[in-house]
Amino acid sequence: MTDGAWAEKLTALIEEERQALLNGDLDSIEKVIERKQELIVQIANTPPNSPDELEPLRLQLRRNQVLYDHALAGLRNVADRLGTLRRLRKSLDTYDAYGQRQSIEDTTENQLERRA
Repeated sequence: MTDGAWAEKLTALIEEERQALLNGDLDSIEKVIERKQELIVQIANTPPNSPDELEPLRLQLRRNQVLYDHALAGLRNVADRLGTLRRLRKSLDTYDAYGQRQSIEDTTENQLERRA
């Protein structure tokens, strides 16, 4: 593979990865990562002539890393929110006449009953 060929392929994969990140398409992201890993192995066999050739790719990869960071932060926020909602379903916070908070916990366990 020539230098220009792998650079073009990697540029296309990085752009495809960016679009998948922007669209939240996790399945596509996984496939792109697999293809990127295969391409990187091929690139290792034909390194670039100069480090300057990698600079545009490095900038694109940094841009995608920012998108990954934001996507991960969003997933963490969703997980935190779901945990909060789960806790809210299991307890009820009220205030007494003196303004003291009281928590009423739901002690019932949800169990699935199987019948024949």
